[in-house]
Amino acid sequence: MSTLRYGWTTGACATAATTAAYTALLTGEFPDPVGIVLPKGRTPTFALARESLSDGVATASVVKDAGDDPDVTHGALVSATVRPGPPGGGVAFRAGPGVGTVTKPGLPLPVGEPAINPVPRRMMTEHVARVAVEHGGTGDVVVEISVEHGEELARRTWNPRLGILGGLSILGTTGVVVPYSCSAWIDSIRRGIDVARAAGYAHVAGCTGSTSEKVAAAVHGLPEDALLDMGDFAGAVLKYLRRHPVPRLTVAGGIGKLSKLAHGHLDLHSGRSQVDLGFVASLVDDPALADAIRGANTALGALHLAQAAGVPLGDLVAVRAKATADEVLRGAPVTVDVIVIDRAGAVVGRA
Repeated sequence: MSTLRYGWTTGACATAATTAAYTALLTGEFPDPVGIVLPKGRTPTFALARESLSDGVATASVVKDAGDDPDVTHGALVSATVRPGPPGGGVAFRAGPGVGTVTKPGLPLPVGEPAINPVPRRMMTEHVARVAVEHGGTGDVVVEISVEHGEELARRTWNPRLGILGGLSILGTTGVVVPYSCSAWIDSIRRGIDVARAAGYAHVAGCTGSTSEKVAAAVHGLPEDALLDMGDFAGAVLKYLRRHPVPRLTVAGGIGKLSKLAHGHLDLHSGRSQVDLGFVASLVDDPALADAIRGANTALGALHLAQAAGVPLGDLVAVRAKATADEVLRGAPVTVDVIVIDRAGAVVGRA
C-alpha cells in the first residue's frame, strides 16, 4: 500500500478553506498555503485555488486531491464562505451550492441539517477557535460550505438514495483518504494476521473502521498489533484465518456493514454490496416493526426503530453475522464473537 499516494477528504479541504477564510476576515490577508491539524495529528497544507474578501465576507477555495483513490470528488473545488454570526452563537453551518441537505432520518445528522458530517464539523469548529484566539476574533461565525458541480457529482454516489438532496456530503473521520487498492489492502490484512501469529497472540479483531477498532480494543483489552484494519474486506480476514488460524477472532463494525455480513456478503464496500432492509426486517418477529424497518432509510434508522420497540436488532444482526463468519471458516479452530456498534461507538449488539 506504500506505493499509493494518500489524499485528503472533503472534510479536510473544507477545514482548510474555512481556516483561510476566517483568517482573512480577521486580518485582511489569506494564508496561502494554509495549514491545518487533522484528528490523528497530521499537518497538511493546502494551496488556495480562489479567494475573495469584501464587505465582511470571506471565501476561500481548495481543490480536493484524493491521492490515488478513484474518488468521485477528486479535483472538485471545495469552498468555504465565512461571515460574522450572532454574538454567542458559535459556529453555524450552512449548505452552499453543491452540498446536500439531510431529508430522511437514520443518518448521523438531524433532518434539515447540511450534510456536513460530525467530524468535519468538529474540525472546522476547532480551527475557527484557534484562528479566533490567534487574531482576536469572537469565533461566532456562519460557515457556508459549497462544492462546485457537487449536485451533479452526488448523482454518482448513494446520497440521493439516502435522502441527502442537493449535493454531496462533507465527509471524513481522519481527514485522510486511504488509497483504495483491493490487492494491497488484502495483503496488509494478511500481514497483520501473520504479525499477530508471530507475536503469539491468541486473539485478533477484524474491524471495519477506527471507531470499531477502539471499541474492540476497549472491550477485549487487545494490543494495537492484534487489531486488523479489515475495512470492507471481511472475506479476506476470514479466508486467511481459515488457512492460518488464530484461536479467537472478534469482528467489530457498524450496524450497516455488519448487516451485510449477516446477509452473507463478504465484501462490505457500498459500491459492491448494499444493506437489504428486507433482510434486516426478516430478523424480527414483530410484523409491524418489520414493516417499519422495510420502509426505513438506513440500517441505523432500522436500529433506532427497533430500539424504540425494545427489540435487540443489534444482537440479531450479530448472531447472523457470526453464522456467516463460522460458515466461511469451515470448521477452522477459530472462535468468533461479533460486536455491533452505532455511529457514536456505543455497543448495540453482541454474539
